[in-house]
Amino acid sequence: MEKLQWSKEVFGPKLEISRGNELIGSIRWENMISSKAQAMIAGRLFTLNREFFLSKLEIYDANDQSLLGMVMINLFNPRSDVIINGKRFELEIQNFWQSRWSWKFNGTEIITYTSSEFLTKDKGEIELFTTFNEEVEILILLGLFVRNQFVLFMLLLLVLLFVIAV
Repeated sequence: MEKLQWSKEVFGPKLEISRGNELIGSIRWENMISSKAQAMIAGRLFTLNREFFLSKLEIYDANDQSLLGMVMINLFNPRSDVIINGKRFELEIQNFWQSRWSWKFNGTEIITYTSSEFLTKDKGEIELFTTFNEEVEILILLGLFVRNQFVLFMLLLLVLLFVIAV
C-alpha cells in the first residue's frame, strides 16, 4: 500500500498531490468556480472539465485532447462509474460530508481518499491498494476533481441559504 497526501485551500485555485515531501501532481483551476482545470501527475498533463451543474466531469489527455474518462455525478446517489481502457471503475462517496470516498474495481477498493479539514484548508490522504499506473493516475485526478465539485456545491448552497435567511 502506498500513501499520498493532497492539499487545497478551500478558496484557492490549486490542489497539490505529494508523496512525502515530493510534489508529484497538481490540479489548477482558472479561479475558484471555474469549470475547467489543468492537471499534472507523474509528469503527464491532463485537462479536466465539468458541466455547469456539476453532473458530468471529463478528463482529457492535454497533448492530443483525447477523452480518457467521463463520470456522471448525481448529488443524491453516492455511486458513479467510469470506463477507462475498457475497465469499469466505481466511485463511492462514503459519507454525507465527503470526508471519505473511494474508487473500486470489481467491488474491491483500489484507491481511498480521506479528508481531514474543511474550513480554511481542505487536505487529506490517498491510499493506493494497487500499482501506480496510467489508469490510477486518471482515477486519482478524477476523484479529487469530483471532491472539489462537491465542496464547491456545498459552499454555494451555504451562500444561497445565507442569502435566503437574510
